[in-house]
Amino acid sequence: MTDSLENTTHFGFQTVREEEKAGRVQGVFTSVASKYDVMNDAMSMGIHRIWKDAMMDWLAPRPGQKLLDVAGGTGDISFRFLKRAGHGHATVCDLTESMLVAGRQRAEASDMSESLEWVVGDAMKLPFENNTFDVYTISFGIRNVTRPQEALNEAFRVLKPGGRLMVLEFSQIPNDLMQKVYDAYSFNVIPKMGELIANDRDSYQYLVESIRKFPDQETFLGMVRKAGFENAKYRNLSMGIACLHSGWKI
Repeated sequence: MTDSLENTTHFGFQTVREEEKAGRVQGVFTSVASKYDVMNDAMSMGIHRIWKDAMMDWLAPRPGQKLLDVAGGTGDISFRFLKRAGHGHATVCDLTESMLVAGRQRAEASDMSESLEWVVGDAMKLPFENNTFDVYTISFGIRNVTRPQEALNEAFRVLKPGGRLMVLEFSQIPNDLMQKVYDAYSFNVIPKMGELIANDRDSYQYLVESIRKFPDQETFLGMVRKAGFENAKYRNLSMGIACLHSGWKI
């Protein structure tokens, strides 16, 4: 009787107990950490850089702001934020220590070391005080969280009044034919790339499946509003392959 009442969630297309997902996700990113940035370029043909620049364009970082970059991994977003802001502080928070280690080893990390902090932490239970940060970002990470709504609630908690949430995530193309083409590429090409470049087909099979399980743009917008964010909006990127969601703590 107890087993049938256990809370479950998805790990790609598999159904797993909620308490198992974080460990499995951690295993995926521990496995791919050393090749993560190379694979991002290969999978997206470099387009992820354009998406991240679009994120910064909409975010418009200002000097002196404090950023919390959750699931920040190798620091891509934090480095961009600090360069755009001119000066400020970024805390990179990630569940997987090996991703943070890979980030610290990047050249930008040395140049910005005084403005960067690297913290192991869970998006659903952030190790920070209320009203601490000016900006919260999570880039291609929230779909890996066991309970995304709790992550959004935590984002609202740690942001200062007037703070900004920005989420960059894969989403759904609002065109059935284009979605089918994209699915064919995702399921047939990306896992093979993972096998050839990162020697890890299974992790990239999971990543492709996790994209399909993530809520569409309007559903996720409702979750952002449910967490308490106002003036919440989204912008599709590359016809909806990726999407930016924005909200304010007012």
